[in-house]
Amino acid sequence: MGRTGRQEAAPLTDQTYQPQEPGVVALPPLPDYAPAVAPAAPKDRRVLRAVLRWTAAVVVFAAVGAGVTYGVTEQKRGDLPGLATESDGRWPYPRIEKPPLPKGAPAPFAEGNAREEHFADLRKLVLPAPQGAKEDKELAGKDGWLSTSAYLSEYGKEKRRDLAQTLKDGGLRHIAARGWTMPDGTRTRVYLLRFTTGAFTRDYRAQLDTNLAIPRGVEKFDQDFNTFQGGGKAVRYTTLFAYAEQKPYGKERVRYAYIEAGDVLALVVQSDDGHGPTIPFRQTVALQNQLLG
Repeated sequence: MGRTGRQEAAPLTDQTYQPQEPGVVALPPLPDYAPAVAPAAPKDRRVLRAVLRWTAAVVVFAAVGAGVTYGVTEQKRGDLPGLATESDGRWPYPRIEKPPLPKGAPAPFAEGNAREEHFADLRKLVLPAPQGAKEDKELAGKDGWLSTSAYLSEYGKEKRRDLAQTLKDGGLRHIAARGWTMPDGTRTRVYLLRFTTGAFTRDYRAQLDTNLAIPRGVEKFDQDFNTFQGGGKAVRYTTLFAYAEQKPYGKERVRYAYIEAGDVLALVVQSDDGHGPTIPFRQTVALQNQLLG
């Protein structure tokens, strides 16, 4: 019998009997005639009563089983012991929204914005700290603006003078930053450098490679193509460069990434004891990239 409509039931005979669907209690088939026989003996009645009792018991157990099955399938994953999904290591960031543009100002990559300029407040484009983090007050700066020297302290002392001159020649306008430490000791620093045009941003990023300027404490590093899905896929009109410190680590293991986004260059640096997962770094860089894209 189908599930979508009723059909005429065929006479049940010994030849036409078929087992019922699983879970449905089936009684033995009845003959298609009523033989003229004497009333059943008491022994036969006892057998019939036993069959009926067993049939009722099976029906009850089937109903209870169906109820248990319904209860399991209706509960959401994570509500039952043993079915909870473990966290994949992502940090609990607050709701993130792009800051509004001044009235009449174009988006950074809109047609006609040849300078690829971000007109939104740069301080509001810095990624907020995740929940449970202890913020680094030193990176808050004055009125949200970080000094050039504070930013350059992220690099080795031998590189700072040349980088300072490059920034001066390259039309650096502002630096905004934020830093925090998570309960497990993982430290994150995010810097946003705003230049006069997108061309100056790209030139400064290239100068970092030319000068072999890397965050302090990093001794051996390599490009981290696995940080982003698609081998470095970035938000449209932006470019990502990700790096990871290689063993042997120094006092800390460092991961860092640059994001070229029009007139803004972002630097994300994350350090831990060498045992932290990579997911928070990828998550942090991806979110910052989306804010700038």
